[in-house]
Amino acid sequence: MIKKIDGHNMYYNYVGNNWLYTNDEKMEVFSPVDGSFLGYLQKMNTKDIDFAFAQARKASKVWEYLPASERAEYLYKTASILEERAEEIAKVMMYEIAKDYKSCLSEVTRTADYIRFSADTAKTISGEGIPGDLFPGYKQDKWSIVKRVPLGVVLAISPFNYPINLSASKIAPALVMGNTVVLKPATQGAMSALHLVKAFVDAGLPEGVLNTITGKGNEIGDYVTDHIEVDFINFTGSSRVGKDIAKKVAMKPLLMELGGKDAAIVLEDADLDLAASNIVAGAYSYSGQRCTAVKRILVIESVADKLVEKLVPLVQNLKVGNPEDNATITPLIDEKSANYVMELVDEALDRGAKPIVKGKQEGNLIYPYLLDNVDVNMRLAWEEPFGPVLPIIRVKDVDEAIEFANKSEYGLQSSVFSNNIDHAFYVAKRLEVGSVQINNKTERGPDHFPFIGVKSSGIGAQGIRYSIEAMSRLKATILNTKDEYK
Repeated sequence: MIKKIDGHNMYYNYVGNNWLYTNDEKMEVFSPVDGSFLGYLQKMNTKDIDFAFAQARKASKVWEYLPASERAEYLYKTASILEERAEEIAKVMMYEIAKDYKSCLSEVTRTADYIRFSADTAKTISGEGIPGDLFPGYKQDKWSIVKRVPLGVVLAISPFNYPINLSASKIAPALVMGNTVVLKPATQGAMSALHLVKAFVDAGLPEGVLNTITGKGNEIGDYVTDHIEVDFINFTGSSRVGKDIAKKVAMKPLLMELGGKDAAIVLEDADLDLAASNIVAGAYSYSGQRCTAVKRILVIESVADKLVEKLVPLVQNLKVGNPEDNATITPLIDEKSANYVMELVDEALDRGAKPIVKGKQEGNLIYPYLLDNVDVNMRLAWEEPFGPVLPIIRVKDVDEAIEFANKSEYGLQSSVFSNNIDHAFYVAKRLEVGSVQINNKTERGPDHFPFIGVKSSGIGAQGIRYSIEAMSRLKATILNTKDEYK
């Protein structure tokens, strides 16, 4: 996987049953933590990409006929290897994507659990037998035997922010269902993802079942997604890129996790201490670089001042700095992202937003902002900053909160804080999102729950069983018999 070039690590791709050393074109990777040089990634060309897909297609003809229980065994071995290497991988991830070490370690161990649970779940996927005589006019001599079969070659495209977990959440359900996989990780995050792939490889995964591609998305993205050998695309990333992929691929099935503008709706009867602690944890963890981060507060005016009083000290006490020190607020993935966040902040301040916790920018590190009196005419009310910035929008009543929440182009998750279950369900029923959290921050897990995005937030449902089903199809074999004995 790694060779030394000029004294630095060069990460190669796994294709077929080898780490691919044929192409010497490379990309430099620097740490967002301190700008230090981390090493090289292979810059794959179209010939390399064709080879990767050819290997996946060839392997799919064998892999899908392996019993599900045997496919599951490879996942169990992978999970154990991943746990053994958790500390090593967490350190790589920490410097590659500037996530605090504790969260990196948790991501690796959680991913091992995800892979193991995927193997367990696959062994419970069953078909059904349907008698023909249930429909008028048919006799008892016809049966439909229905089972799930794999789709073929899955293209998995993972983002920078969870390079282990969101790669495995595509790979494990696909493989255990009998598909083969070509993984295209984000450039920043690919080193971590390749460590995950090595765990699968060292578990003995057969030739061609899992393959990887690295390269700049703006150079090879269209070629990869349009490739004739792709049967299914599982993508996590921005809504803009997701929509672009959807337009290009026409009839190919998709599973997409895209952007979000998750709202925390705080009602008059909410436990404000509970709401404040959950909102701050949900908004600022990993500097807000999560699709499920709380990205706006919609609070009833009558309790807004009290909520603000509780939020301010929690935000002021957030630890800012180096991920080695387990800081909550760490550098963003790059300075371009930080500049975009500040663009939204500055526009809101210019239009009258009140900075009740005023941060600052130092390169790609942004100290946390909490802005009050944000209104619906500000970009920050609608656009996703992907940074440590939280706007407070005051509303007159619950129906106005619902109206503002639903005007968003996004529909990933929302939180509702209320001590009245009827009030909470009144709001939850009317929100146009995939999931509603009651008295909790917006978040992805547990991983066996359905994870759903609507509108510009995604296509389809993820979650272990749901992902397995998405990367498979029903196939019916009709058994015709004669009701006689000779």
